[in-house]
Amino acid sequence: MQLRQVRDIEYRLLPGADRQTTDIVIERDGRISVRPPKRMTPEQVDSIVLRKRMWIYRNLADWRDLNTTRVVREWVNGEAFPYLGSNYRLLLVGKQDEALKLKDGRFCLQRSIVDKQGKEGAHQAFQDFYEQKGRERLNKRVATLAAKVGVQPGDVAVKELGYRWASCLSDGHLHFHWKCMMAPVTIIDYIVVHELCHLRHRDHSAAFWNEVDKILPDYRERKEWLRARGAELDL
Repeated sequence: MQLRQVRDIEYRLLPGADRQTTDIVIERDGRISVRPPKRMTPEQVDSIVLRKRMWIYRNLADWRDLNTTRVVREWVNGEAFPYLGSNYRLLLVGKQDEALKLKDGRFCLQRSIVDKQGKEGAHQAFQDFYEQKGRERLNKRVATLAAKVGVQPGDVAVKELGYRWASCLSDGHLHFHWKCMMAPVTIIDYIVVHELCHLRHRDHSAAFWNEVDKILPDYRERKEWLRARGAELDL
């Protein structure tokens, strides 16, 4: 990966891939990533970025508007945290057998974690919870939906992915951001199908979206939900 500048646009040039088109993405952190076909030189990619600059400006403006809804956590009683599309209130409790558990419709978090470790400790407890639940659910959904797509993925991992919701590695392994577990189940399925279809098409060509459409005819609505509401899924 290398940083490049075209006029006032700074972007990250990712390694070339076996694809026919150049993929320009406004990442969840607002940075611009570009993945070209292997045959392209950096200078050729610069030309494409320059040609697409109005599209980039519009989508950056959308990103800024959407991210005004980004959540700032206070880690106090009554604060709402999403899980599988539903919000659950936080309750700080005394001793329990787990740092964090979902019980009686509330997220019960050991008060000592907040008292001793602060926001970092509370954040880690939630991240651990989402990762554990994610491994259980996502392995099942990948297996079920892979059969419908007609592909055989590799291992499934749930982890911190920074600005990406998920990724499909060249060896077929699938990685998912733990924040996926905050989203409604329909959105999780969209993310899973999206990555599974990358096992057939590495780019976002018309052929790729046709594969997604075969499994999820309403994928556009799910994709738009993630674009518009994704910033709300945060700690």
